[in-house]
Amino acid sequence: MSEQLSIYDQIEIEDFTFDPVQQLFTYPCPCGDRFQICLEDMKDGEDVAVCPSCSLMCQIIFEEEDLQEYIDQIDH
Repeated sequence: MSEQLSIYDQIEIEDFTFDPVQQLFTYPCPCGDRFQICLEDMKDGEDVAVCPSCSLMCQIIFEEEDLQEYIDQIDH
């Protein structure tokens, strides 16, 4: 049985803010908090960021090779 996701918006990966220490992508949510997804989940193929304060989710538009520049930020 597949779970129906309620996607608020589709957002390009370059519009997210990346924190190399926490390895976390964030983007402002309309509720005032931020959508969040970790780099490890994205490497595993996950493309939905969730806001911890409300039920909104957004889909991240990216190609797997886009992640390399963020991985490089961690390794240095």
